[in-house]
Amino acid sequence: MNATRVSRHVNAPRARVYNALIDPKAIAKWKVPSGMTSHVHEFEGREGGTFRISLTYDTPTGVGKTTAHTDTYHGRFIKLVPNELLVEVDEFETTDPALRGEMKITITLSDADGGTDVLGVHEGLPPGVSVADNEAGWRAALERLAELVEAD
Repeated sequence: MNATRVSRHVNAPRARVYNALIDPKAIAKWKVPSGMTSHVHEFEGREGGTFRISLTYDTPTGVGKTTAHTDTYHGRFIKLVPNELLVEVDEFETTDPALRGEMKITITLSDADGGTDVLGVHEGLPPGVSVADNEAGWRAALERLAELVEAD
């Protein structure tokens, strides 16, 4: 089972960071790779809640997992502990067996140096997803998360 583990310090309180993890407007801003646009179709930011999100390449040269230029995934929140923990399960909407299967994402928040340490663990990457690309994507996403919550 392939997995990535990425951490980042954010100069914002845990409550502000946590809110950005369960707010669909914030998700559309930070949880989207560079060069892509996010569309949140459905999002219930509560334990047991479901979501469905599409990421579309800004330029037509990008190759998507769901359609020619789009990655769509859906999932559900398994566990939410306010200001501490988020556990979700995601799955790409694709017919490609190399990209299918549920992936578990765990984000843990802890107080540190007047802000928040964010630890993201992404487990169960399908064989068609590069661990290096996934890690780079998460590093960029956490950078955007920090920019978003530090600006508030």
